[in-house]
Amino acid sequence: MRVELIAFTPQPEWVVAAAARLCYSAVGIPEITKSLTEVQVGKFVEKLMKIGHHSPFEHVSFSFGIEGISRVTSHQLVRHRIASYSQQSQRYVSYQELPCIIPSTISQEPELAEIFNKTIDNLKKLYATLLERGVPAEDARYVLPNAMETKIVVTMNARELLHFFTLRCCRRAQWEIRAMADEMLRQVKPIAPHIFAQAGPSCVSDRCQEGEMSCGKPRKELLEGRVK
Repeated sequence: MRVELIAFTPQPEWVVAAAARLCYSAVGIPEITKSLTEVQVGKFVEKLMKIGHHSPFEHVSFSFGIEGISRVTSHQLVRHRIASYSQQSQRYVSYQELPCIIPSTISQEPELAEIFNKTIDNLKKLYATLLERGVPAEDARYVLPNAMETKIVVTMNARELLHFFTLRCCRRAQWEIRAMADEMLRQVKPIAPHIFAQAGPSCVSDRCQEGEMSCGKPRKELLEGRVK
């Protein structure tokens, strides 16, 4: 898996603070952008997070290039609707190989791993046969597995990213998308440390929101294992 932060709004925390300042000030646009020191920006962002005024965070966005994830994970990712996506097309891209993600629960069991790999190999042969027989790639792709690797570019604003991290950095999230979310969080934290100071599963900033589905781990243990 490769996750790379490829673009983001310059000075994201300053933009958030300036936008929020407009809400609480009678001055005009030229004035709200003046005299905002780094310390003031940090305090303003922290205050917004504390009082739950999150709309100013929608003014900044972060774009990630992601590859080496399965279609299983990309299907989960695009369920987050307040985002923009560009994904490698299986309609316009034909494959010589079928690179796949194999869960450790399968790869660590030799017998299961052998069955899995043979199945993928058979699908590869079938896919190639379909293309050779003139079946268009947009139809041949129907035999491709969810395990297939894919590439995707995703852009989210900071408010949606915070929500995304709440759900996908949780111990209950599926292992592959959790690893991806953890890496995304690791990369945005240095860029906007105040915005993402408490980012992560709900138990980090408040209390677990999973109810009966909670992992049951002590909060102290979860805090020690959070993304730095």
